Amino acid sequence: MEKRFSRHEDGKESSKSKRRELGLSCMLNTEVGAVLAVIRRPPSELNAPYMCTADDTYDSSIQQSLKSLRALIFQPQQKWRTIDPSIYISPILDVIQSDDIPAAATGVALSALLKIIKVEIFEEKTPGAKDAINLIVLGITNCKLEKTDVVTEDAVMMKILQVLAGLMNHRASYLLNDQSVCTIVNTCFNVVQQSASRGDLLQRTARYTMNELIQIIFSRLPEIEFRDGEDSESDTEDADLGGSMDSGYGIRCVIDVFHFLCSLLNVVETAEMVDGLGSRTADEDVQLFALVLINSAVGLSGDAIGKHPKLLRMIQDDLFHHLIHYGARSNPLVLSMICSTVLNIYHFLRRFVRLQLEAFFIYVVLRLASFGNSTQIQEVALEGIINFCRQSSFILEFYVNYDCDPFRSNLFEEIGKLLCKLSFPMGSPLTTLQIQAFEGLVIMIHNIAEKLEKEESSGGSSRVYPAQINVYRPFWEEKSKDDLQYENWLDYIRVRKAQKKKVLIAGHHFNRDEKKGLAYLKLCQLVSDPPDPKAYAFFFRYTNGLDKQLIGEYLGDPDQFHVRVLAEFTDTFDFTSMILDTALRTYLETFRLPGEAQKIHRILEAFSERFYILQSSNTFASKDTVFVLCYSLIMLNTDQHNPQVKKKMTEDEFIRNNREINAGKDLPRDYLSELFHSISNHAIILSPQSGLQFDMNPSKWVELMNRSKIIQPFMLCDFDHRLGRDMFACVAGPSVASLAAFFEHADEDEMLNECIEGLFSIAKITQYGLEDTLDELLAIFSKYTTLLNPYASTEETLFAFSHDLKPKLATLAVFTIANNFGDSIRGGWRNIVDCLLKLKRLKLLPQSVIDFEVASTTSNDMAKSDSGVIFPSQDPKFGTQQSSGMAGRFSQFLSLDSMEDSLSLNLNEFEQNLKFIKQCRIGSIFSSSSSLHDEALLNLGRSLIFAAAGKGQKFSTPVEEEETVGFCWDLITTMSLANVYRFQVFWPSFHEYLQTVVQFPLFSAIPFAEKAVLGLFKVCLKLLSTYQPEKHPEELIFKSINLMWMLDKEILDTCFESITQSVSKIIIEYPANLQTAIGWKSLLHLLSATGRHPETYEQGVETLIMLMSDGTHITRTNYTFCIECAFSYVALKNSPLDKNLRILDLLSDSVNFLVQWYRNYCAESGNSYSVASNASSSSVEDKGLGSNFALTLFIKLGEALRKTSLARREEIRNHAVISLKKSFMLAEELDFTSTNCINFFNLVVFAMVDDLHEKMLEYSRRDNAKREARSMEGTLKISMDLLTDVYLLFLKQISESSGFRTFWLGILRRMDTCMKADLGSYGESSLKDLVPELLRKIITKMREKEILMKKEGDDLWEITYIQIQWIAPAIKEELFPEESF
Repeated sequence: MEKRFSRHEDGKESSKSKRRELGLSCMLNTEVGAVLAVIRRPPSELNAPYMCTADDTYDSSIQQSLKSLRALIFQPQQKWRTIDPSIYISPILDVIQSDDIPAAATGVALSALLKIIKVEIFEEKTPGAKDAINLIVLGITNCKLEKTDVVTEDAVMMKILQVLAGLMNHRASYLLNDQSVCTIVNTCFNVVQQSASRGDLLQRTARYTMNELIQIIFSRLPEIEFRDGEDSESDTEDADLGGSMDSGYGIRCVIDVFHFLCSLLNVVETAEMVDGLGSRTADEDVQLFALVLINSAVGLSGDAIGKHPKLLRMIQDDLFHHLIHYGARSNPLVLSMICSTVLNIYHFLRRFVRLQLEAFFIYVVLRLASFGNSTQIQEVALEGIINFCRQSSFILEFYVNYDCDPFRSNLFEEIGKLLCKLSFPMGSPLTTLQIQAFEGLVIMIHNIAEKLEKEESSGGSSRVYPAQINVYRPFWEEKSKDDLQYENWLDYIRVRKAQKKKVLIAGHHFNRDEKKGLAYLKLCQLVSDPPDPKAYAFFFRYTNGLDKQLIGEYLGDPDQFHVRVLAEFTDTFDFTSMILDTALRTYLETFRLPGEAQKIHRILEAFSERFYILQSSNTFASKDTVFVLCYSLIMLNTDQHNPQVKKKMTEDEFIRNNREINAGKDLPRDYLSELFHSISNHAIILSPQSGLQFDMNPSKWVELMNRSKIIQPFMLCDFDHRLGRDMFACVAGPSVASLAAFFEHADEDEMLNECIEGLFSIAKITQYGLEDTLDELLAIFSKYTTLLNPYASTEETLFAFSHDLKPKLATLAVFTIANNFGDSIRGGWRNIVDCLLKLKRLKLLPQSVIDFEVASTTSNDMAKSDSGVIFPSQDPKFGTQQSSGMAGRFSQFLSLDSMEDSLSLNLNEFEQNLKFIKQCRIGSIFSSSSSLHDEALLNLGRSLIFAAAGKGQKFSTPVEEEETVGFCWDLITTMSLANVYRFQVFWPSFHEYLQTVVQFPLFSAIPFAEKAVLGLFKVCLKLLSTYQPEKHPEELIFKSINLMWMLDKEILDTCFESITQSVSKIIIEYPANLQTAIGWKSLLHLLSATGRHPETYEQGVETLIMLMSDGTHITRTNYTFCIECAFSYVALKNSPLDKNLRILDLLSDSVNFLVQWYRNYCAESGNSYSVASNASSSSVEDKGLGSNFALTLFIKLGEALRKTSLARREEIRNHAVISLKKSFMLAEELDFTSTNCINFFNLVVFAMVDDLHEKMLEYSRRDNAKREARSMEGTLKISMDLLTDVYLLFLKQISESSGFRTFWLGILRRMDTCMKADLGSYGESSLKDLVPELLRKIITKMREKEILMKKEGDDLWEITYIQIQWIAPAIKEELFPEESF
């Protein structure tokens, strides 16, 4: 069954094949029959006036061959693809090539041939296909049309074009040999030329066919090498011939065809002038057609051209030479096509045309786009430049290949500056050229910004610093990218650019002073030490703008080093393939020959040697021949082109003058004749002092081609943010100026939107180390907001802002940049703050606008200031700011800003402004400042602090000043709260700013310091709300707080309530987080200062009592400050007695803290020795190191109580003395030494007794002060009792002191003073009764302790006895019975 099925399928295929073969036979039979029919028709039926007569007969052999062909067509078992195509093609070709066949028959024969080609009767594998297809080409090109009219001839030519196109599209077309392909192209172009004087249809068809042929030929070029495996590096003709004989046409015909296309660019036409003469100009129509074909060829061939040296050299030399030559002189249409052609070449072959591209830009597009040309030409050239800028890699690669090469032009910089110059508006309205140039500038800026943004999203670094020349590197040495690692190559490129800048600066110095210029090269490490003559040589050779006269003088100097520089300078020239006059022109273009004969001799001698070495022929026998001939050419040039020379030298005279100069022989006459005519027709123009020549002359082109053989190829490179930064830095200034000016003069929304987009792109770029540029841009756009106009009234400013689109756009742009690119802003923050404050003063910034984008936070989580600023209570999350919404916000603004929309929404002017201000997102600048870099944060803070201090501000009323200052401090506070996590990073600078502003000549502490203190305490609360591992932030904030409140005594009186609340909250809620002495000191001092006010006394005293009664947070650090604060509250007049007594009790109880600290110290140090073993001069600031810290603190306490003992109210005085006594009793464990005890008595007890005694006597002398005198007497009695008890408590320690005798006398003296106290008119003092009792108590105790007893060599007993006699004689015998006895 399977076999039957297989036979059935085979039968079907066989039947199908037979039907196809039969169909081909019928088709061929029809075509042959049609040809025969036309041949047989009588001439009278052909309507051909130029046909042969009736007597004429056609070639019977042609008819016979056609008949024979028909007889073969229907032979059985016929398979057309196995038959040699020549069998059925040759008879038809005979008809086409016959001179006697009518044109109608030729046309039918061409149609038959076209049908044979279209239906593909034969294929590439058909025997004889190659011969047949080449035979068709030969037959078509030999088509005879002598006997026809114009119309019929056009029809036949159309058929020929169709056949040629069909032939090249045939699947066997690759079997065509190179000659046949060239013949096809040539034939087609002949038709193109002939059609110029014929019908438009034929011309269009011919051009279309020509284009189609070029596309077919060059689209095969990428396959030729792969298929044929030819050696692309070979320069021999055999290698260029292509593949084997079976593979058909190859690179040879491609070269020939391309050479032919290039030659079309040089086709000239002769235009007859009025005087009968003709002028030869380029045929622009042919040039356009050729450029279209060349564009197709390059586009289809792609980079495959680079694999074929001959074809590549043709593009490098012939094509580019024509493009540059005619591009500088052509009409706009040709120029446009030339720019497109070069762009195509750039895409595919830029690696091989580095110097050619540079020449094209210098001599064509940059020159034509500049001012001085017609607007139409400028626009076309500018469009060509912009098309290049649209290419993704163009600006970077041009910057790397040219701007970073000391020997090449700054093409990127020139393009950028040209776009800026052309786009800079001189007035309104904007011209088409200005808009076009601005479009190009924005494209270039966007290109850099997008690449930077893309690299940043992939994790690239943002901060970039300019490249520095740290070590000597020969700037003339060029390295390949392939030889270096990427980072090394990048460093090499950036340093080369830095070297180039320095070289140009050295050039400017050189033109003013030769020595200074060369010294600058050494200073910048561009010249080695000792100097390398090659460095100077390359400096003179390739630095643009040098004074050519100075170069010539230097090179001609006889100094040995100068001679070496001359030799190196001459070696930079490549005179290969140049004739002598071209080489001499090239050489003398770079400097001006000096006037001194010896200098000229040295220079020409160096040139002659170099030229002789590089000559490609044996024309010259020695360098001396060249030297002599050079002199002769210079003399000939003077003779021929100096108008003062009347009788000119003839050719024969020139040749005769140069006889036998070639080693005794003559130079070839033809060579000398060529030199003569070259000099006569084109003078050797000695170079001017400086500047560039703008024409590409033959000598320059030859030099360019020679240099292109040795220079590094065009480098392809990926974008890097460091290069992007350096690129924009070259054009930053002009770009900013053009962008700003364009914005100022633009009227259409689209143009304004382009300006804003360009502004944002520049902002993106400035993140990479170009902060000054953004500051400049912000300064300009801040001016366009109209908010900073010092001459406009409030009404004028409001009107301009509310009724003009530009101020709003500028404002939105400024604040959007602040939101998204704050890291790049430095001094520009001042303009932003000024705009913000102006909005505030104009009431265009309502409180509800500054929501700081914390709508998601509940009202319980934030505190609000008087100015409407909301302070976040949580640390904001910080991260990279996004700018993706900028364009959308601006589009929305533009769409909603129209007056119609506002009216339709029933919005008044204020509501419109409110809607606009919300889009500015002003609040997020400060609340999201946590994402700002340190330097940006410092600059923003500086601007706010300076603005709050009044710098740059003008206030019309005190209320306005207070509101503005408060608003600034609210912003500073908000920003500080958002950055608490790095407080110690930015606040030291903020504190310095505060110290600076208080030194301003017109600085006013009110209201600045008032608002500052309030804001600083908010920050302080935030800082202390959490534990800070570092003490520095706490110290910083309290330094600033102290600085502010100390500026004016009124500050504490106006802010006492807020200060008390803040201080109380910190002490009550966060005392554990207070770690520094300055913090405790500042808080407790402010607590005591604000306690003077009745409104805050209660809160302050309760805070103090809570702190001291709890005792948990009383430390050696704050103990002294607590005592001082407590004393200040006790000393207040009219303060509640119970509070004061409570404070005094707490003071006395605080001795327990001292005892506990002392115990802990002894336990930690592992000793139990007495305090006496240590020095006595330790201070509290020693952080407890040293054993007498507790005693020092005890002295502080005693002094505070001593002072309190002088208070006006008796209850307080007495309680203070009692508290002091209690303190001494509790302090017994402190292990007092004799020295300490005596010291304490002197500072506290004795001082208290003396002060109270003096006070008592003072009251006794006053009138009506009996009650006060008696009250003070009572306190003195208590103090004397304290003296006695404390003395007896520490009697043992005191008695061991070497100064005990003096101390004892001091006690006796005070007893005597009190005993003899006189209250005058107020009566006897009750002290007279107390003192004897105290003395009895003391002496008795001393005798018990055997301290007071008779001893040999000790007079203490005698002195005491004598003193008792004076003080209290009544008790003498009782105390000293021995003496009485």
